[in-house]
Amino acid sequence: MSSDQPTEEPAYDDRVYRSPMATVTGVVLLALLAWLCGDAVVRGAGNIPWIALAVALCVTPLIVAFTVRPAVFAGADRLRVRNPFRVIELPWAAVDTVRARFSAEVLAEGATYQLWSIPVSLRERKKANRRQAGRLGLGNGQAKAPDEEVRRASADQIVEDLRELQERGASRPGAQGSVKVSWSYEIIAPAVFGALILIVLLATG
Repeated sequence: MSSDQPTEEPAYDDRVYRSPMATVTGVVLLALLAWLCGDAVVRGAGNIPWIALAVALCVTPLIVAFTVRPAVFAGADRLRVRNPFRVIELPWAAVDTVRARFSAEVLAEGATYQLWSIPVSLRERKKANRRQAGRLGLGNGQAKAPDEEVRRASADQIVEDLRELQERGASRPGAQGSVKVSWSYEIIAPAVFGALILIVLLATG
């Protein structure tokens, strides 16, 4: 017998899931905010430049939080969910299931966490279901030849991929442990600070 058998499991690179539409929307909103606030700073009089800076300080983190920031990182041992104001690390052994109903969610240790970066489109799902029904010939009772696989809704396909990773990785030694949740103070702090400054400026102006 050969002794050249591999002794280690294959390593899986992290899969990163983001919403391209949300990212584009965020970039556009940030550019619009920079233009409006920049114009107010340059042309404004009195407290207007300071109010514009406070608005920018408050709103910029919020735009980033809800558009550019959300992402899901899926590796061999764990799932890391980066939502607007929190980061959730879920070892695969702690995950009960991943599902997509009206939103994509992961269930673990009795809690439900939304996957902000995986939007669920009910319209896309209905189209995919109609294509699947048409391929199977459900309308006339005759099944069509399986010439090609019908594409599923993107959220449903991603959830299926995450379920496979969870089933494959749950027994790994590195996939054990409990869920860890941490707040994203780098987003929360400047937004709150900017809001406080804006309130003071408006109250004293």
